[in-house]
Amino acid sequence: MTTNLFFRDPYVLDFLELKDTYSEKDLENAIINELEKFILEMGNDFAFLGRQKRITIDGEDYYIDLLFYHRKMKRLVVIELKLDKFRPEYKGQVELYLKWLNKYERADGEETPIAIILCADKSYMVAQLLELDNSGIHVAQYLTEYIPKEMLEQKLIDSIEKAKIQLEQRKNIE
Repeated sequence: MTTNLFFRDPYVLDFLELKDTYSEKDLENAIINELEKFILEMGNDFAFLGRQKRITIDGEDYYIDLLFYHRKMKRLVVIELKLDKFRPEYKGQVELYLKWLNKYERADGEETPIAIILCADKSYMVAQLLELDNSGIHVAQYLTEYIPKEMLEQKLIDSIEKAKIQLEQRKNIE
């Protein structure tokens, strides 16, 4: 099982029934309250390990929003929640979490931890330039309500274009 089979984008979180204005804490609380539905939206074989997992580095505390374990992939999965559009600095934050988990929490026989940064919006170009695929980090958009058919069609067109670009890049490497 590869991480590409595991990730998807977007995640539809309409079942959380969030109002127009909410905070990251509200988003996290709603996910915890509806954990079973959230896990089913994420996919199969997830085990919930904790929320706001504290890690301490050089005397400074950091908090991982949500921590899961994926049974088939045999790895820890960090889910970092963001209310805004993906920003490059989120990569550094999550890389720190992944490196700490890899060093201090990874058990024998497990693969290296991976992460999903769930954002209200994302830029494919920024994610591509940051080479997130090489760092075990995936950025996905979350939706709190179903999107109109026209927007869904555009996302499909964008996904096909993205796949064509990736295929062309692979051909150029070979």
